[in-house]
Amino acid sequence: MSVVLTFYPPVKRSGPLLLMSVFGFGVTMVVFALSTNFYLSAFVLFLSGAFDDVSVIIRSSILQLFTLDEMKGRVAAVNSIFIGSSNELGAFESGVTARMMGLVPSVIFGGVMTLLVVAVAATTSPTLRKLELRKFAHGKG
Repeated sequence: MSVVLTFYPPVKRSGPLLLMSVFGFGVTMVVFALSTNFYLSAFVLFLSGAFDDVSVIIRSSILQLFTLDEMKGRVAAVNSIFIGSSNELGAFESGVTARMMGLVPSVIFGGVMTLLVVAVAATTSPTLRKLELRKFAHGKG
């Protein structure tokens, strides 16, 4: 997906694309949890990585484009701490949830929570729904 995004950067309709990619990630997690077919499971894991890559690229671009130059180092450092700790906290949460609910229900729960977060973000953030990074990437913002 990174190679595809090199040729087709997500700068048009970036906000809706971000919401769709996170939504797609949530859907793939639910399908993965319910799948009993190896090939389907492998395919949806591939798709989940592609969706995640799109969202990471857009979120990284937002961070770079909307942060003041004199604050970029500090913001990048804080972002790095949050990203690193979220992976550790997420692994802990996944283990606890799997222990409490069982493996398959915990993965379904995670996918559904992702879909819920997308629904809330899409509903409450008109700025995100209208975001187009191309306006800012070329100094037109």
